[in-house]
Amino acid sequence: MSRLQTTLLPPLLAVLFAALLCSIALLISGDNPGAALAVMVTQLGAGTTAVDVINTGAVYYIAGLAVAVGFKMKLFNIGVEGQFRIAACVAAIVGGLLPLPPVLHVIVILLTGMLVGMLWALVPALLRAYRGVSEVISTIMLNAVATGVIAWLISPAAFGFVQGNNISTPPIAPTGHFPGIDLGPSGTIFGMVFVAALLGVGYWFLLGRTRFGFELTASGESPTAATAGGVEARRMVLIAMLMSGAVAGLIGLPEVLGREHAYTLVAPQGYGFTGIAIALLGRNHPAGIAVGALLWAFLDKSALALDNIGVPREIVLIMQGVIVLSVVVAYEIVRRYAMAAEQRRVAAELRAQQQPVAEGAAT
Repeated sequence: MSRLQTTLLPPLLAVLFAALLCSIALLISGDNPGAALAVMVTQLGAGTTAVDVINTGAVYYIAGLAVAVGFKMKLFNIGVEGQFRIAACVAAIVGGLLPLPPVLHVIVILLTGMLVGMLWALVPALLRAYRGVSEVISTIMLNAVATGVIAWLISPAAFGFVQGNNISTPPIAPTGHFPGIDLGPSGTIFGMVFVAALLGVGYWFLLGRTRFGFELTASGESPTAATAGGVEARRMVLIAMLMSGAVAGLIGLPEVLGREHAYTLVAPQGYGFTGIAIALLGRNHPAGIAVGALLWAFLDKSALALDNIGVPREIVLIMQGVIVLSVVVAYEIVRRYAMAAEQRRVAAELRAQQQPVAEGAAT
């Protein structure tokens, strides 16, 4: 089995299994699976759904990359959720308060988000590197802390801007808006979509084509062996967590810079946790993460059309959950199958080599 097959087959099996299970659930409830799938697909051509899938997919893609950086080092940065939210909030505050010229204004907001995300990841990074504290525990706790800090930052006593019944950070001036591609009635593609694509290229090159990427992966696979080879595993833990936090700091900015132009109390949440599922589905590969992000966004947006034919939209949540669970199982099944096939191939080669020797000894 080729490397490409072992990479693509598990997520494909997971998606097919999830679709099969959801079809069975629909049949049991008396609904038509074919009609549900048809209305979800045709919904892409209605209104702004296709553009919404691309925009949301870009957000999910950045979230998946942020998680994947940690996964490469065998770090489970479950704190991406808190890192992206606190970063988006602080970046929106800075963008709303600083009067800057175009382009520079956007750059400052982006750098602020990356810096805040990186600083929020610094605490669990130091605890893991120097005290051996599980990053899962420390980042979960910091997620809760981030929620409290955000609530204070956008309160009237701090930086809150009250407009009607809504409260948010100060609105960002037009010089800080990230222009997108206006497609008229079909919607506007966020300019940050292209930033997400550049992040994917940078991730692929840095971790797959440089010595640093090799050292990072090697430190995650075996810190002892990496140390013996001259790689300081503690330093790699710090770098991986800080990189993950920096990328996480960009997750909320497509919507802040492309649509809302402020951070509100009702700003979207959960992107960090979705990024975990997408990174697993894409097996930490930039192309795989892109496919997973678009699939997740498609399921999210097209599910709204299910209400029109009387099918509960919760069937999409079931499908997403089954994908997450089954993709892990699928990877293990394919890995064991590939290992057994390799063992059979080696055994066959050994028998082929021993046969002439045995024939010579017999003569």
